[in-house]
Formats: sequence, C-alpha cells, structure tokens
Amino acid sequence: MLQPDSLGADSRRNLFSWICSVDHKRIGIMYMLLAVFFLLVGGVEALLIRAQLAVPKNDLVSPQMFNQLFTLHGTTMVFLVGMPVFTGFSNFIVPLMIGAKDVAFPRLNAMSFWMLPFGATLLYFSFFTGSAPDAGWFSYAPLSTKPFSSLPGVDYWIIGLAVMGIGSISGAINIVATVMCCRAPGMSLQRVPLFVWIMFMQAILIVITIPPLNSAISMLLIDRMLGAAFFEPARGGSALLWQHFFWMFGHPEVYVFALPAFAIVSEVIPVFSRKPIYGYAFVAGSSTIIVLLSYTVWAHHMFAVGLGMGPNIFFAAATLLIALPTGVKIFNWTATLWGGSIRFTTAMLFAIAFLIQFVVGGLTGIMFATVPVDWQLTDTYFVVAHFHYVLVGGIVFSLFAATFYWFPKISGRMLNEKLGKLQFWLWLIGFNATFGIQHLLGLMGMPRRVYTYDDNPGWALCNGISSAGAVFMAAGTLVLVWNILKSMKSGAVAGNNPWEGFTLEWATTSPPPLENFKELPEIKSRRPVWDADHPDLADWKSEKTPEDRGHRPAGAKVAAWSFVISEAIFFILLLVSYVVFNSGDEIEGPTSETALDVSRTGFFTLILLSSSLTFWIAERCLRRDKIGGFKLWLGLTILLGCVFIGGQVWEYSGLISNGITVNRNLFASTFFTVTGFHGLHVTGGIIVLGIMYMLGRLGYLTSKRTHVFAAVGVYWHFVDVVWIAVFSIIYLDVFK
Repeated sequence: MLQPDSLGADSRRNLFSWICSVDHKRIGIMYMLLAVFFLLVGGVEALLIRAQLAVPKNDLVSPQMFNQLFTLHGTTMVFLVGMPVFTGFSNFIVPLMIGAKDVAFPRLNAMSFWMLPFGATLLYFSFFTGSAPDAGWFSYAPLSTKPFSSLPGVDYWIIGLAVMGIGSISGAINIVATVMCCRAPGMSLQRVPLFVWIMFMQAILIVITIPPLNSAISMLLIDRMLGAAFFEPARGGSALLWQHFFWMFGHPEVYVFALPAFAIVSEVIPVFSRKPIYGYAFVAGSSTIIVLLSYTVWAHHMFAVGLGMGPNIFFAAATLLIALPTGVKIFNWTATLWGGSIRFTTAMLFAIAFLIQFVVGGLTGIMFATVPVDWQLTDTYFVVAHFHYVLVGGIVFSLFAATFYWFPKISGRMLNEKLGKLQFWLWLIGFNATFGIQHLLGLMGMPRRVYTYDDNPGWALCNGISSAGAVFMAAGTLVLVWNILKSMKSGAVAGNNPWEGFTLEWATTSPPPLENFKELPEIKSRRPVWDADHPDLADWKSEKTPEDRGHRPAGAKVAAWSFVISEAIFFILLLVSYVVFNSGDEIEGPTSETALDVSRTGFFTLILLSSSLTFWIAERCLRRDKIGGFKLWLGLTILLGCVFIGGQVWEYSGLISNGITVNRNLFASTFFTVTGFHGLHVTGGIIVLGIMYMLGRLGYLTSKRTHVFAAVGVYWHFVDVVWIAVFSIIYLDVFK
C-alpha cells in the first residue's frame, strides 16, 4: 500500500506529466477543461448582467462594473470558451479520425495551448489594477483610445488578445499540417470524415481571420502607448477604420464557431440515424465556399455608419449569398434524418435542437442583410437575440452533442443519459426564454449595451422572463458538471464503440493508448469502421471514392506557407492603413517626399533582395550535401540581413534626430508601424537563420533534412517580398 507521502509524490508527478505533456489527447482535454472553467466564469458574468437587467432602474452593479462585465463576458465567451473548446475537440479527435499517432508538431501544440491561459491571466489581471477593460468586447474607437479610456484595462485586453491570437494561429497551423501530412495509408482527402474536413476548413479560416484583429490591436496599442493617432478622429485618425479591421475579423469569426458546429452535427446525426450523411460532397463543398465568402460580408455590421449605397448593396448581397451554403447543410442533415432509424440519445436531442435554433438565428441574420431593417434594429436587443441564437442556440448546443457523443472515447465511461436529458430540457427552456423574448424587446426599441432602463410598457416583464431563463441555463450547466464528475467516478464502462460509430476513432480503445492505435482497419471508404464491422455491406463495394495516392507534403513547408499567408494579411492591412492616411493632398508635417531618402533605402533594398539569392544558393548546396558551401552562403545571407537592419537603424536615427517620431503625425505613425514590424520580422528571420547555421555546423542539417531549411526559406523569401511592397508603397509612392 502506498503511504500518504508517496501518494502526494505520485499526485505531483501525475500533475507534472500533464503540464509537460505533448500528447495531443491530453492537450485536447486541457483545452476542454480550460473552456469549461471559463464557461463558468463567463456564465457568472452573464448572470450578473441579467440580474442587473431583471428590473428597471436597478442599482445592483454600477455602470462602470456593468461595462466591465459586458466586455469580459463577450471576450471570455469568444476567446476563452468558443475557440478553445473547439480546438480541444479538434486536437483530440482529428488525429484519431485520420489514423495518425499525433499531430504534426506536438511541441508547437503544447505551446499553442499554454498561450491561452497566459493570455487569460493577463486579461483578468486587469481587475487587480483597479480597472478591467470596459470598452466592449469589440472595443470600438475612439472609446478605446487613451482620451476616453485612460486606465490600463484596455491595454491588458489588447496584450491578452495578442497572446491568445498567437496561440490560436499556431494551433490552427498545426491542424492544417496534421490533416495534410499525417493521414494513414488509404485515407485520401476525399475519404476523410466530414468532421476532419470541416475542422480543416476552420483551421484555414483561423489562419486568415486572426490577422485583421492583430493589425487593429497593434495599431491601437501604438496609439495608447506611443501617442500615435490611428483611431483618434480629433487628431486625423479614423474610428471607421477600426470597425473595418475589427469586423474583417469579427464576422469570419462567426464561421470559426459555426463550422465546428457543422462538423459535430455531421458526425452525430448519421450515427444516430444509422445512415451515411446525405450529400457528403455538398456538405464538404459548402464548407469550403463559406471560407471563401467569409471575407466578403464584414461590413453588414456597419450599415448604420454611412458607407454609401454602393457598398451597402454589395455587402447586403454578399450576406444573402453566404446563407446559401449554410442552407444546403440544413437540407443535408434533414435528409439524413429522413427515413433513418433514429435513436433519441442526449447527443441526438442536442443535435436536433441545434438545427432548429440555428435556423432561427440564420433567418434573423438574413433580416439584417436588408439595410432598412438593419437601420431600425442594429442597436436594439433584437441583435443580441440574433447572435445568441447563432452562437449559443447553435454552437453551444452542438458542443453539448459533442460532449455526450465523444465523452466515452475520451474517458472510457458513459455519461448518464437521464441527467443528460434533464440538462437538455433545462437548457432548451432556459435558452429560448432568455433570448427568444429579446426579439420582442428589440422590436419594442430597447437599446443594447445599457446598464439599466426606464419602466416602459412590457420591458420589465420581458427582461424578467429573460433573466429567469438564464437561471435555467445555469442549472443545466451544473447538471452537466455533476454528470461528468459522477460518470468519471462510477459511470458505465464504455467499450471501444458504444454508439456503433463509423469512423476511425471508434477502432481503438476508450480512452486511446499513447500512440492511438495498435492496428488500423483497411481504409477503402469514408466509413472504415462500418466496413470492418459489416464486410458484406461495406461502402467501398457500392460507392467508389478516389484512391489515396500516398503523397504527403512536408509538414514544415505546409506550416511555413500557412504562417506566411497569415502574416501577409497582417502586412496588407498595415499597408492599407498607410495608403488611407497618406493619400490626401494636404498632409501637415513630414511626408514620405520630405522625410525619406529613397536612394539610400534603395541601396539597402538591393542588399535585402540579394539575400534571397544567397539563401537559394545555400539551399542548393545543402541538397547536394556541400556543407562547406552551405555554411558560406548561409553566413552571407545572415550578413546581408544584418546590413539591411543596420540601414534601417541608420534611417530611424536620422528621422528621430530631426524630430520625426511615431507620434509626430499620421505619416510618421504609419511609416514607423509598417517598417518597424517588417524590421522585427527580418530580425526574427536572422535569428532562425543563425540557428540553421549552427545546426549545419553540428552536422544536423544534411540533404535528408533539406525540407526543414526550405521551410525557413519560405519565410525569408516572404520577408523580402513584403519589403518590395513596402518600398513601392511608402518610398516610391505608387498609390499617390
């Protein structure tokens, strides 16, 4: 028998093994636990908001505290609940579904996770400074600028989001590389389960969605910390630019949540209908179309700002258009249910509720594509009802379906179905009571983002019902927590495949071993476990899918290209801000024509571009195992990069000595921001090249590992291409 001291030591070792783990399953579970914790935190914030609004002219919390709760609730639910929980399921399930031993980059996976609690700590540490962020989760300028929010709460919000954004992009790149590079033999891209394909699309969307937010918060932080004026209209800045950049992130972010919900329901409904998904190609294709169209709809959040008839018509049409691929899925899921042998498990009940409530949210969203309707309702509680029907009625209900469906695989135990159905009804009643009634409040004219209201006819009754409904949802959440704790201790043993599922995660033990599989069934269709269990009715006998040709790209190169695409969007938006603020004829103070030495910078531009040539020669030497030549040309590449940075330091010194600093005017602000971030990227590249040089000297880099060096080359060449754009736009004034 273990003694108490040894029990404590074992417990500490077990905790340490989780903290240091790079196993995708453990990291996925930690993502989910983090999301559950912040679901409770965000839920308490929501309950306090609803308690304040339960009756007219309430003074339960102060206006300042209400704004802080309102800001943190939105931020928490988006960045610390929605994104982590889906990333957790993706981490755990995707490698199992494609027959992989782990994700493509286990250490990067661990880093991606730990960025989230670190960013969350920064966000909530703001309470200890005496002022949490209070400008709303969207932080509209100029409310979020220094003159209107002088306390450090917004600064913590910015830095916390930047840290979490790095983690989110890193995690998404890992999923992209995993799906592209780690599929088991026989698992062609046309055979992956819909969950894998849609999560692959979601990861791509994260890679291209977070950069606009990073651009916006970088500029806002420079405003607040260094005295620039990107978003201060009184000093020539543009509050409208913040809205453009934020909603270029904010509306595609809705699909970052919606796509995983689609992925979950696309697995749950077929299994509990005992049928293959109806129209696999339509579901997969429509998910891809959503990713492509997601960047065309952001400004329907801005119909009330006066964009003009042309932009309003374009974004209204785009908003209506993007509803089509979502509608296709609704018909696919309904057709899958039709004629199926349906089992009304808790997971299935939540999936069906998702269908109904997401349709309601989608229909009210289409209403907002109509500009006159949007003008009337955009600042009312009708909007609150709409996006909660999408984000809670749709997404959270799908998460509950996923929890009941995959909990047996994750834990080896079954959740209690009676408690599950109790939770379902509490949430169904509570959710519709809370947010359904808010449609009426919006139509009656109650504005959103207010901490109290007058006793207008019907407002008190509707708000009272809404607040009471929130209590039902809280009770349902507590039932789920109790169900999980009880089932972990004494739940029925699940077995390998309790639901008689179709996909590869059900071909291994529950929970899976360290390397996931002892052996894999033959993969000849989209439902390999069904094929193995029902050889006479195997899918591949009746429906042919494209064969797997066996080609898998290098993971390092896939990751590098994904990162480059993300950073390209970041720089494009910084350059857009430069063009916006420097395209007028009357600019007070220094301009590019009066402040910059084009000839000198042109010389250093040639130096930087030459480094791409020397890098290419170094790569060719490495491919031929000419290590001496490799080190020579790589060393020259590093030297050229350092000379370019030296030229930039020389230029900065001259500008600063002439009184041209980042806070001088909008030219100086945009110039230092764009070139400064590029300089940071060059410096980071030099550091990585230095590491490559040392690995070459130590004999680690050989012709067999050229793909690693080639991945670094993708980044280095990208830095040079970005500088061509920077030099053309800023120094040569090609848009002036």
